[in-house]
Amino acid sequence: MLNISKDNAVKIPNANRYNTLRQLANRPHYKILNRIIIGVSILALVILFFPWTQNISGIGNVTTLRPDQRPQAIQSIIGGRIEKWYVKEGDFVKKGDTILFISEIKEEYFDPNLVGNTQNQVDAKKRSLDSYDGKIASLNAQAKATDSERLLKIAQARNKIRQSELKIKSDSMDFEATKTQLKISLTQFNRSVQLNKEGLKAMTDVEEKRLKLQESEAKIVTLENKLLTTRNEYLNAKVEISRIEAEYAEKISKTNSEQFTAKSNQFETEAQVSKLENQFQNYSIRNGHYYVKAALNGYVNRALQAGIGEVIKEGTPIVSIMPDQYDIAVESYVDPVDLPLLSKGDAVRVWFDGWPTIVFSGWPNMSYGTFGGRIVAIENFISDNGKYRILIAPDPKEAAWPKQLSVGSGTNSIALLDTVPIWYELWRTLNGFPPNYYQSKHKTPKS
Repeated sequence: MLNISKDNAVKIPNANRYNTLRQLANRPHYKILNRIIIGVSILALVILFFPWTQNISGIGNVTTLRPDQRPQAIQSIIGGRIEKWYVKEGDFVKKGDTILFISEIKEEYFDPNLVGNTQNQVDAKKRSLDSYDGKIASLNAQAKATDSERLLKIAQARNKIRQSELKIKSDSMDFEATKTQLKISLTQFNRSVQLNKEGLKAMTDVEEKRLKLQESEAKIVTLENKLLTTRNEYLNAKVEISRIEAEYAEKISKTNSEQFTAKSNQFETEAQVSKLENQFQNYSIRNGHYYVKAALNGYVNRALQAGIGEVIKEGTPIVSIMPDQYDIAVESYVDPVDLPLLSKGDAVRVWFDGWPTIVFSGWPNMSYGTFGGRIVAIENFISDNGKYRILIAPDPKEAAWPKQLSVGSGTNSIALLDTVPIWYELWRTLNGFPPNYYQSKHKTPKS
C-alpha cells in the first residue's frame, strides 16, 4: 500500500513555537503561484480549442509557368568548327540575331560552289526530262501513223480480195460460157461428120467444124487456167491481210515498247530530279545553319562552348538564353504520402529566400512575407529526389509576387488543407495519422 491515509500523517507537536514552520505555512506567493498555474492551465485548455489549419509543406525553387519561358539552350543543328563569336555573356539578343559562325568540317560539303553545282545538275536533269517528253510524243505520233498505215494496207488488201472475187466470178462465167460453146462446137462437129457421111455436107465444112471444136477446147483450157490463177490470187489476198496484221502489230508493239521504255526512263529521271532538288534544298538550308541564331528574345546567361577553332557536333548546346518576358511560378516538391491530399486549384502560401518572413503554418493569416498561390499542375511520376513535383502560379486574388524574383531562387511553400482544433492536430500528430482529406472547391478536370 502507498501508506497515504490521514491517520499515518506525521504530526509535529507544538509546531507553532518554531519560527520557520510558521513562515512556511503563512507564505503568500503560494497562492499567487497556484493562481498562475490554474490560469495557465485554463488558457492552455482554451488554446486547445483554437482553430488550426492543416497544411502540407514543400521545398522548391522559382521557375516559369510555361516551358517556352524557361532558360533555353541554343544548339547547333550541324557539326562544324567555331570561327567567330558575335555575342558575350550578359548581352541581350533578339530572335534571329547571330550568335556565332561555324565552318564546315565534313569533306562532302567542302566545295564552295556546292549549291550552284547541284542547281546545274537539277537543270540538266530537267532538260533531259523535257527531251523524254518529246521522245514520248514522237513515239506516240509514230504509233498513230503506223496504225493508220495498217488500216490503209488492210483496206487495200480487202479491195484486192474484192477484185479477186469479182475476177473469179467473171472468169467463172467465161469458163462456163466456153464450156457451153465447146458443147455446141462438139455437137456441130458431130452433125457435120454425120451429114458428110450421108453426102449432105462437104468435107471442108467438116474441117471447119473440127477447127472450131479445137479452138473451143483450147479456149476452155486457157480459161480454166485463168480461173485457177484468179482463185490463187484471191487466197493470196486473204493471206496478205494476215501478213499485214502481223507485220504492223509487230511495228506497233515495238513502238509501244520504246514508248514504255522512254516513260520508264522519264520516271527514273523524275526521281533523280526530285533527289537532286532535295539535295539542293538540303545544301541551301545547311548553308544557312553556318550562322547559329537566337531562337527567342532574351539575355545570354552562359556560353556553354568557348574559343575559336573548337569543333562541335550537331545538337551540341552552345549558349543558354533566358527569355526577357516570362510568367513567374514555383515548383515545389511534396512527400508521396501527401500527394492524394492535393488537387489543382488548391490554395498555397509561398515565401522566398532572401525575403523577410514570419511564418505561422497553422495560422496563415497571421504570417508575414508570404504570398498566395494556386496549384496549376501536379506531376504524376515521382522525381529523382523521391518526391512529387507540383507547379504553383500566383493567385490573382492576392498581392502580386515580387518583380525582383529570379528564376532558380529557393522557395518554401505550405498547401492549406482543412481547419481543425489544435487538440485534434496534436492528437493526430502524436498518433501519426495523416491530415484530413480535404475536398477543394476547385474541381480537378478529368482527362
